[in-house]
Amino acid sequence: MKKIKIMMVCGFGLGSSMVLKMTLDKVLKNHGISAETFCSDEATSRGEFFDMVFTSEEMSHLFTGSPKPVIVIKNFLSADEIEEKGLEIIKGLIQED
Repeated sequence: MKKIKIMMVCGFGLGSSMVLKMTLDKVLKNHGISAETFCSDEATSRGEFFDMVFTSEEMSHLFTGSPKPVIVIKNFLSADEIEEKGLEIIKGLIQED
């Protein structure tokens, strides 16, 4: 299985993206998935390497045209929303060679 890099993005890369990262980490752990998760801010995110990104509707415009999956999350505390919108994509990415 491939270990993927998942980026969380918010305006400053500290507050809401850290909450989202902690929720995603919990989901990954519950499903036995190992991935590198990290936070980034609006400006820095453009130069980061990642396999997929989780962000808010407000920040999603930063990734228009990105070939990588972009998952828009409304409730950063909702493990259910993360599972619903991103889990199958994550599973597909870790299966790629």
